[in-house]
Amino acid sequence: MKKLIDLKAPHIKDMLPELLRDMTTGENIIFATDIYSKNNIAFFPTEHITESVLEQIDLQPRVAKSLAEQNERTRSNAEVFTPAWICNKMNNFLDKEWFGKKSPFNAEQEKAWKTYKKKIAFPAGKTWQDYVSLKVLEITCGEAPFLVSRYDSSTGEYIEVENRIGILDRKIRVINENCDSAFDWVFWVNKAFQSVYGYEYQGDNLLIARINLLNTFVDCLTERWKREPTKGELQFITDTIVRNIWQMD
Repeated sequence: MKKLIDLKAPHIKDMLPELLRDMTTGENIIFATDIYSKNNIAFFPTEHITESVLEQIDLQPRVAKSLAEQNERTRSNAEVFTPAWICNKMNNFLDKEWFGKKSPFNAEQEKAWKTYKKKIAFPAGKTWQDYVSLKVLEITCGEAPFLVSRYDSSTGEYIEVENRIGILDRKIRVINENCDSAFDWVFWVNKAFQSVYGYEYQGDNLLIARINLLNTFVDCLTERWKREPTKGELQFITDTIVRNIWQMD
């Protein structure tokens, strides 16, 4: 299985202090779960997550956790993650409402989908900029599978950029199809990130959600422009992510 969350990846390592920030309190996010209080080294729900703490635990997506731990988190925190095909179906419904017709991004199949390759066309009176700027909130977002779909949160299967189905993934596809310069692309991708929001209570899920958004930015920029992001680009996107994806019960 492809490593889904890698804290040692250069862009994650550089931005980790920012990714751990809680913009409401001015401190770091907290665990908000007692799962890590049962290990040899105990970290309790009210304890802040720091870089040194992360060196002592194994931060993994839900799908990589033991079945017993998954079940316990479901019982104690009602944690249930949605398969990618269901996320796609629900996001397609939202797009049907917005476009006024069947979703133009993909065709739903049996627990799967087939991506349309044709450039997305927009209805009269609406533009691609309107779609990119559309504000969307994912409540109790977990690892944010409705916003970005780097992997299927129920199976751990990695999803290639061109076949991703998250709301932010769709916005970036539209930007790819309508921006011919890197400057314009970065400008509108920044707008896209500023338009999506999510909240989550459990600190490990929240951190993974933030990492998934940052990895999505890196994946898409690298694929579109064949280069790594600059430090300034990473800092700007990370600041947006930590403001828009926040910790809340």
